[in-house]
Amino acid sequence: MSIQELYNIYKQHPVITTDSRDCPEGSIFFALKGESFDGNKFAAAAIEKGCVYAVIDNADYRQDERFILVDNVLQTFKDLAREHRRQFDIPVIGITGTNGKTTTKELIATVLSEKYNTLYTQGNFNNDVGVPKTLFRLNEQHEIAVVEMGASHPGDIQTLVETTEPTCGLITNVGKAHLQGFGSFEGVKKTKGELYDYLKAHDALVFINADNEHLLEMAQSREISRAIAYGTQEDCQVNGQIISCAPFLKFQWQAQQSSGISVSQEIQTHLIGSYNIDNMLAAITIGLHFGVSPQQIHHALSNYVPSNNRSQMEVTHDNHLIVDAYNANPSSMKAAIDNFHLMEVSPKMAILGDMRELGAVSDEEHQRTVDLLREYGFEQVWLVGEEFGKTHCNYRKFATAEEVKAAIKSEAIKGYYILIKGSNSIKLYELPALL
Repeated sequence: MSIQELYNIYKQHPVITTDSRDCPEGSIFFALKGESFDGNKFAAAAIEKGCVYAVIDNADYRQDERFILVDNVLQTFKDLAREHRRQFDIPVIGITGTNGKTTTKELIATVLSEKYNTLYTQGNFNNDVGVPKTLFRLNEQHEIAVVEMGASHPGDIQTLVETTEPTCGLITNVGKAHLQGFGSFEGVKKTKGELYDYLKAHDALVFINADNEHLLEMAQSREISRAIAYGTQEDCQVNGQIISCAPFLKFQWQAQQSSGISVSQEIQTHLIGSYNIDNMLAAITIGLHFGVSPQQIHHALSNYVPSNNRSQMEVTHDNHLIVDAYNANPSSMKAAIDNFHLMEVSPKMAILGDMRELGAVSDEEHQRTVDLLREYGFEQVWLVGEEFGKTHCNYRKFATAEEVKAAIKSEAIKGYYILIKGSNSIKLYELPALL
């Protein structure tokens, strides 16, 4: 069956599920595979529960014409999503990067939503299953889309841009993350740069952080000419400066509008971290490009409150918590620790979890983090996980978050500003409820 034929079926039954436990009446089930499951085995159950069709790639599970046999379910899933995306002649902004892509996506969507009906990636649905799911949510009411794309292996971004077909985009930054999958930092740059490759090939616009030398080099080596620069330098089309981080980011930005009128604003945010100025400036730049007024931008950004354990400040009965427990890699960890050091508050405590998927450089990067902590001299430091356990230091070490929780319950931790950061799998996001 061709993709066009399958899309004709989809138009009659425009609800898709990949979970046999959730089968709305009249939906289409895609039998995706995972490391520990084979969706083909659940196709019959999906039909029984209400799906009108099940797309499978194992003929052994085909019972009748309701079971649509294809070569590869995941590829068909992506191809169908691309076909659906092609029905909409609207701007589609593609976002990738090592750090900050989810926060940047949220900020961009918040700004654009002041003027447009905006579709944007929910949560971190940014992989080869999540991106198609985002595209399937496109409908006639949407005027613009913001699609986040993540990667952990070479070629991942190329696959996602070929599905998404963005009309413009940006890379937030590049850093040492998922090195086990990429093999090296050069591998990270090459993979993230696949977004630039696509935009260059389609003569599409790139929004670029001019403060990031790696991004500038990546853009220059590809001879990208259609670009709008943002950053802290005055020659950027949109530039900004930090006013304070006490503890929330406050900054000023300036821009020369297409009308020739210069605009300048001061924004008090609800975000922790000086590094978030890059994310804010990206949202401002894209907002201005698409005609969102400075007043609307100010309203959007000054009222944005983060969630999902990213750059959040939580005030509990006993402490002030800076929760950034969704993800961690060397560059984001250093940025968080540097920012914590600059905050004019005391006493300070850091509870840090392992940075996962660093491969051969894991020992070196965890020791580098410990050395930075020593330099800054926070009042208390707790380290969580096997990788931090190997470091040379006198800080308290815990094997798991469960051990940390037990320590919190038995000790009085009061009056601290506490930075909580680590890879999601370390589960430090479970700690705020106890602090």
